[in-house]
Amino acid sequence: MKFFLAFQQSENVYPIPAYSFWQHYIKNGITEAGHEWTECPGADWALGLVSQPRNAQANWKQETWKKTVAWLKKNPADIFLSYLYPAQVDGPAIAEIQKMGIRCVNFFCDNVREFTAAPPEFKVFDLNWVPEYKAANWYKAAGFSFINLPMPIWVEPALRVIKEEANGQVTFIGSKDIQRKILFENLMSHHPDINLAVYGSGWQNLKAHKSTHIPPAYTLYNKIQFNLDFLKRQGVAAYIRKIKQRNIDQDISSTLSAHLNGELPFDEFKKLTAESMITLGVNRYPSFRYPLLQPDAYSRLRDIEAPMLGACYLTEYTAGIEDLYDIGNDIAVYRNTDDLAVKIQELQADRNMRKKLKINGQKRALSENSIPTSLQKIIQVVR
Repeated sequence: MKFFLAFQQSENVYPIPAYSFWQHYIKNGITEAGHEWTECPGADWALGLVSQPRNAQANWKQETWKKTVAWLKKNPADIFLSYLYPAQVDGPAIAEIQKMGIRCVNFFCDNVREFTAAPPEFKVFDLNWVPEYKAANWYKAAGFSFINLPMPIWVEPALRVIKEEANGQVTFIGSKDIQRKILFENLMSHHPDINLAVYGSGWQNLKAHKSTHIPPAYTLYNKIQFNLDFLKRQGVAAYIRKIKQRNIDQDISSTLSAHLNGELPFDEFKKLTAESMITLGVNRYPSFRYPLLQPDAYSRLRDIEAPMLGACYLTEYTAGIEDLYDIGNDIAVYRNTDDLAVKIQELQADRNMRKKLKINGQKRALSENSIPTSLQKIIQVVR
């Protein structure tokens, strides 16, 4: 089976959330599954996510899809597999690709963060790969073809081993946001003896990676358009919360500051995930659609990646996670700050339980939640 990929590939660095790892994961996962992948040379899919004037976005869209359709006419594939946001979708171009006998499948993992219903632009796809449990119901209600599958993660075979604990840390790796800060502040204020170690961007005042992209000037028109788009997507209540939370104090306490670290190199990230006494997941996320102290949550990328790396994994409960793992046997979960402290203490006191979670979690993630397994399910649906 040959897959054509439009999965945020780019040769450039843009000031947008991390995107380059997606092509690494999906390409290696396809190869491991025994399939082939191809891509259109020069197609800069990530550029379509960058904020730019409407005429520039329209030009990007027209040129990229024209180039892609032409490439596929000369280099046929079986499945067009993409990771596209609604604004990147070109319905007529996809229809033209489908006329070639190529089935079109789109993966999208920011449904619950960005929207309140399935984006209408996604109706055109033969199948939508939806990882969020809550969002799957949106696609069902809209009548769109979809399949609820895990986030597509791939780890090198050399890392699919169980490593001995190298430290007594409760390790969290992820960028700073207001919800993670609130959780960790509450945890450390009531349980200062917990050996928490937090790594990632934003926790310390370090310079960000330099982008090769120069953004256009942000005009009053851009500001008005941004706010109108926000109101359309998120609603009036969310906009009011946004205004009220504009000046929220995000200073970090000295208690939490003692546990903060900077970003990790990729290899060190994987090593620390596998060798920490406990690796922590946080599934809540910032959203103005929910009260600040009553956040929503969904299963994140780390819920697949950490177990694959052999972590003793403790993550925040969210609906649907029991479809991915046998809770208490493969991974451990917590439901609030107090429960988090209790679960940490229980795992710290039970070495055999930690070892069981490492072994069983990795086995489950690599066998049932892997890219090869997901691709096989997709092929069965679209064939």
